[in-house]
Amino acid sequence: MTIIKDQDAPRFGEDGVGITGLASPSRGCATVSTWRVVLEPGAGSPDHMLTSDEAFVALRGAARVTLDGDEHELRAGDCLVVSPDREFAIRNDGPEAFEAVCCMAAGGKAVVAGQGTFAPPWAV
Repeated sequence: MTIIKDQDAPRFGEDGVGITGLASPSRGCATVSTWRVVLEPGAGSPDHMLTSDEAFVALRGAARVTLDGDEHELRAGDCLVVSPDREFAIRNDGPEAFEAVCCMAAGGKAVVAGQGTFAPPWAV
């Protein structure tokens, strides 16, 4: 059993996006990667795809999700599931922070135009 204390969890982020690494292979979980993301008002992700399913469980606030060119609203209590190889982005256009817990299979990678395919550092 591994307990990842909040104060010990690695932090990543810039431009109003904060990510806290939770479960991952480097932190004792061989098959699942999990992290917490906070999007401050006006912050968001670039358009990207993943090589694995990803699930977002919204905890607070609201976000705008663009999935295959269609826009959707994600609110606290909702769960967004993104299948592999589908282009998406998530953005907080609201007045308060958006927070979610995200997970995908260990070893999943992100694909961002101009950056190629890479393992998100919070998921390894």
